[in-house]
Amino acid sequence: MRSVLVFVFALACSPPSASAPTVSLRMSGAPADARVTVDDLIVGSLDMVEARGVALPPGKHRISVEAPGYFPFDTIVDAKEGEKLVRLQAKLVPIPD
Repeated sequence: MRSVLVFVFALACSPPSASAPTVSLRMSGAPADARVTVDDLIVGSLDMVEARGVALPPGKHRISVEAPGYFPFDTIVDAKEGEKLVRLQAKLVPIPD
């Protein structure tokens, strides 16, 4: 199981090849430590995605942001070939007591 997790993490963090077109996803919002998932692959915390971005191949991608005590944020983004940047605001709403 650990080797699979290491492989998935390495795959997610590997830079794309020079010939593969990508679009940078940059996110902002709160809480900063919320977990960001792209196409069912955890890519890091919201503040990490805000600072470093995530390279998306062209096409539609499901973006999810989750944190304990908050309603999840889910959306679909369309990364269009030739675009340099997709910005997304994900401000999670606390679950009432």
